[in-house]
Amino acid sequence: MMSDFLATNRDDLIERCKAKVARRPRRAATPEQLTNGIPIFLKQLERTLQAEEDGQPEKSLRISGASGGDQPNLSEMGVTATAHGKQLLEFGFSVDQVVHDYGDLCQAITDLAFELEAPFGIEEFRTLNRCLDNAIADAVTEFSFQRDAAIDRQHDAESNERMGFLVHELRNSLSTAVLALSALELGTLPISGATGAILKRSLAALKTLIDRAFDDVRAKAGSRT
Repeated sequence: MMSDFLATNRDDLIERCKAKVARRPRRAATPEQLTNGIPIFLKQLERTLQAEEDGQPEKSLRISGASGGDQPNLSEMGVTATAHGKQLLEFGFSVDQVVHDYGDLCQAITDLAFELEAPFGIEEFRTLNRCLDNAIADAVTEFSFQRDAAIDRQHDAESNERMGFLVHELRNSLSTAVLALSALELGTLPISGATGAILKRSLAALKTLIDRAFDDVRAKAGSRT
């Protein structure tokens, strides 16, 4: 039975997954990943198979979810896969690495079963595929959600930075214009003189900054349509 095969060969399967991960460019299995990723999935897969062998389909679904995904209520496997997807993003990996991690395990199981001539039933392979499909879907969904949220936060930070720069420049130009106007009002300086020129330059700078701000707003609005 596949559950016995997994229990007996768990350490070997984990080592095979580590080796496959290490062969990918700029990729290595982290201690956190080895604790919270594939090893937990293996245990959950084993428990799912045992539940089905014992004629407990409801327990099997609580552990690993139904075919086609288990949203909105995550199974045990879904919770773990979600955490794994989030963790890989935090480590700086891409979404394809999420899929590869589970694909590596599937290949490791298949390779070792072939080497040991371990016979598995069709239903066991269906359960394996269901678990892999659900885990990959949940991990990728969480990875994508967290990545999009991070991108939004970065855009917000950049927008705030640009807004801060714009306000700073507007304030500088306005302050210069106010000072120049005050000087003109207090004295007998001609508007065509040097102080008047400062006022004109400050007002021109204000107009340029405002025009640029409007252009940015229109460009962003156009990109959303």
